[in-house]
Amino acid sequence: MKVRIGWTHLILLLATLVGLLAFLYPFFAGVVPQAGTLPSGAHPQSPLLALTVILLCLAAILATLATGAMNARMVAILGVLTAANAVLRAVPGPAGFAAVFTLPVLCGYAYGATFGFLLGALSLLASAMIGGGIGPWLPYQMMALGWVGMTSGWLPRMDRYPRLEALVLALWSLLWGFGFGAVMNIWFWPYIMQPQQSAMYWSPGAGLLETLKRYGVFYVTTSLWWDAARAIGNGLLTWLMAVPVLRLLRRFQRRFFFVWDRSIEQASTTDPSPPDVR
Repeated sequence: MKVRIGWTHLILLLATLVGLLAFLYPFFAGVVPQAGTLPSGAHPQSPLLALTVILLCLAAILATLATGAMNARMVAILGVLTAANAVLRAVPGPAGFAAVFTLPVLCGYAYGATFGFLLGALSLLASAMIGGGIGPWLPYQMMALGWVGMTSGWLPRMDRYPRLEALVLALWSLLWGFGFGAVMNIWFWPYIMQPQQSAMYWSPGAGLLETLKRYGVFYVTTSLWWDAARAIGNGLLTWLMAVPVLRLLRRFQRRFFFVWDRSIEQASTTDPSPPDVR
């Protein structure tokens, strides 16, 4: 059993490494930034990356079924929540706000890192297929939202304090509102450059500190206020939904799982005393 559980963790680790390599690939591949929009030949690895992420998600589902961490009913719940979250992405909101972040945070927190990763990654895949938003950015979005759900499963349990729990999850969603934008910018930032603002774009040969400085200027200039709307919306929606949604998720978890205590079974079959009929 320990070996199989280890396989589940290994799949998550492998998915994370694949995502990190994909995001950081341009910095080590000798990419030369070009003026204007994203070059047409950029990200030739996107189809392969998307296929790899999908296969890793399927492997994670099979591994959790093998270990008993999820059963068929929980996989069905994953499918329902994936569809619901894909629809939530279409909910209009101001600037960068999207309701697609709340369920991965709450479900990852309630059901664990693997469930959160799967919900985040697969819901964006489903949303792209429904809305036609398939492009070289898709596997990067899948990985980034998968990380949102995965890391939410690492938060400490606070179910005895529902109000504190809701507040902490709201703050976590707020932080990820900024973090998601900061991560997603990296998929295209190394490929583009505006000559009149070259100080905030990546330059081959720049050191680590200079690169971080340039990206910081780029993020504040182009993304900060857009991401602020997402972060505030995420925080408010998570704060409003945390208590009722977590109560519902835990109710499903109690109904779909049980623990078979063999010691009680053995005691009931070996106890010679007759039943008390008084």
